[in-house]
Formats: sequence, structure tokens, C-alpha cells
Amino acid sequence: MRLLPLSMVRPGMKLGKKIYNEEGLTLLGEQVELTQMLIQRLAKRGIDFVYIDDPRTNDVVIPDMISEETRLRATSEIRSSFRKLMDDSMKRNLSGYTQLGKNFREVINLIIDDLSGHQDAMIMLTNISVMDDYLFQHSLNVCIYTTMLGMANGYSRDELATIGLGAMLHDIGKTQIPIDILRKNGALTQDEFVLMKKHTEFGFHLLKDEANIPLLAAHCAFQHHERMDGSGYPRGIKGNDIHDYARWIGLVDSYDAMTTHRVYRKAMLPHQAMEIIFTGTSTLYEQKKIELFRDKIAIYPIGVTVTLNTGETGTVVGLNNLVPQRPIVRLFQNEQGEELAAPKEVDLSKKLSLMITGVNNDSVNDNMNLQAN
Repeated sequence: MRLLPLSMVRPGMKLGKKIYNEEGLTLLGEQVELTQMLIQRLAKRGIDFVYIDDPRTNDVVIPDMISEETRLRATSEIRSSFRKLMDDSMKRNLSGYTQLGKNFREVINLIIDDLSGHQDAMIMLTNISVMDDYLFQHSLNVCIYTTMLGMANGYSRDELATIGLGAMLHDIGKTQIPIDILRKNGALTQDEFVLMKKHTEFGFHLLKDEANIPLLAAHCAFQHHERMDGSGYPRGIKGNDIHDYARWIGLVDSYDAMTTHRVYRKAMLPHQAMEIIFTGTSTLYEQKKIELFRDKIAIYPIGVTVTLNTGETGTVVGLNNLVPQRPIVRLFQNEQGEELAAPKEVDLSKKLSLMITGVNNDSVNDNMNLQAN
């Protein structure tokens, strides 16, 4: 299958992977033939990329990091819990909702169990083909990515449960922000931005006294926007004064925000987001954490279309864990854009003279013109 931006999808193409609705249930199944109307509906709902069936890559499997059952449980728990907190009667206090910590701990344990079977896997985009409110899906994405990084970093099961809980609830304070600000299609005013930044403090106060939630998870909500050079908020602390878990979550939070569709801009691909992340090395994010993240992230996801410096074009069909920036590519077109009689594969980790110069017809050098919001 191939990973295509929706702008390149044409009527008659068939889905290679399911598309889920807001409740985590299957909306469109594999092999559904896309019509112009369906494509337009996907665009309106914020789907920027889809996996498309392609007989030339039907042997390529895109692994799911967590099971469909775990995804459904996590999606349901996040949505129902956050929505209760958005209700006026629940604002600024969890009184009467003591199941929050217990329910989320159960979800975290399911996620850890699922990810334990993929410890050597590269981090792949988890927000492709999901129709959902950004806050809910983002919370799950950050939890999955952070937990995978925690495993790679050697954290114990108990540590993974705490950082995973902190990651899933890092933005819970946004339930206290007016919905019109959360979903504003454009730049926030100065007053709106000041209020938005208070979500870190709101989150801390929501979580800090909960018996079933570790205090460290509350500090993850409080500190995930602090930065290494002291330029973050809410307190402007720097370096080791920021808890290690919050530093991980801050990095992943930024990455997922860039690679997820927002109301004011389309999603970036991983290589684009990583270019921006690298510009914050040692100033915004800890260098060692960026290096581990770089080594674990699939910056060219399986299924994406790439162009090589030879002018040849193909699809990424495999990853090299030791050198993730040099995947295995199955070539379909020569340098003149002509279809090859038979596809051929090249392992870029073994062909050092070959380089990826474009993704989905865009030059990789254009990435530096992109800015994170």
C-alpha cells in the first residue's frame, strides 16, 4: 500500500487501511473504493493522508503499534473523561469523578502490553486516517510515542506507567479552555494566548490531589511547555529543573502537533517535523532526547512516495532501524518518469551514493521554510 496526501488521491482508488470515526469505530474499511464525494468528505473532516491499496506493494504491511481493541478503549476513555471535564458542572474540579485515575491506569497498562510486542519497531505515525477532535487524538498519540521512547530509554514498568499517564493527561488542562479558543481557525489574540497558556496550570491543579494519579503525572501537565533555555512556560524554568518525564513529553508534544492536522494548517510529514525539531537542539529540547527520538522515528514512513537524487521514484517498503533516514525503497519510475518494466528495490543503507531528495513530489529542502505552530 502507499501513503498519499489526500490531494493526490483520485476517485477509483481503494483504501489500504481503515479510517476511524470520532468514537474509534471503523468508518471506512479496507478496499473501499473512494469517490469524489468521499474524498471531499475526508478533506472536510481533516484527513490529510490516507493509505491507498496498490498491487505493486500489496506485500507491504504497515504495523499497528496498538491493537484495535486497545485503541477503541483508549479513545473512548479519553473522549468521555475529557468531555465530562468540559461540562460546566465539572470545571476546575474532579469531585465525584474518582474513577479517572483507575480507568486511565487500566488503559496505560493495555498500551504498555501492546507496545511491549513492538519494542524494536520504529515509531510510525498513529494519527493517519483518524477523524477526531485534535485534543483527544493528540493525547493518545503523545502517550504512545512517549511510552515507546520510555521503553527505548530503559524505563521500568512502573516508570512507563507514570510517564505514560502523564503523557496521556498532559493536555487535560485544555478542558478548562473555552471551546471557541481551542478550535479557533486562525491566530489567537494576545489575551486568548495568555489564557491558552494557562492550560498547564489548570492541568496541574486538576491532577495534583487525585489519589489514583501520581504527582509526577500532574507535573508532566504543569511542565510540558517548559524549555531547556528557560523560554517556556508557565514558570520559565530551565535544564534539569524540568522533570525528565516532562522533557520527553514536551519534545513529543511538539512533534505530534506538527504531524497532526490542525484547524489552521495541514499536517506535516515526519521528515518535515524533525527538521524543525532539530533547530531546537539544546535550546528547546535536550540533545540526548532528540538523538534517541531521531533513532526511533520513521522519518520516511512505510508507504510514502520518494524521489531519489537519480530522479527515480518509488515507495518506501522497509525501514532500517540502525539508520532510519535511509530506508528500503521499491522503485517504479526511472529518471525520465517512465514506468519500469519490473520494480526494483534499493536499500539506501547500502547504497550511500543514493539520497532522498523529494517526498510526494515536494523537495526535502523545502522543509526549512515550514514553521511549527
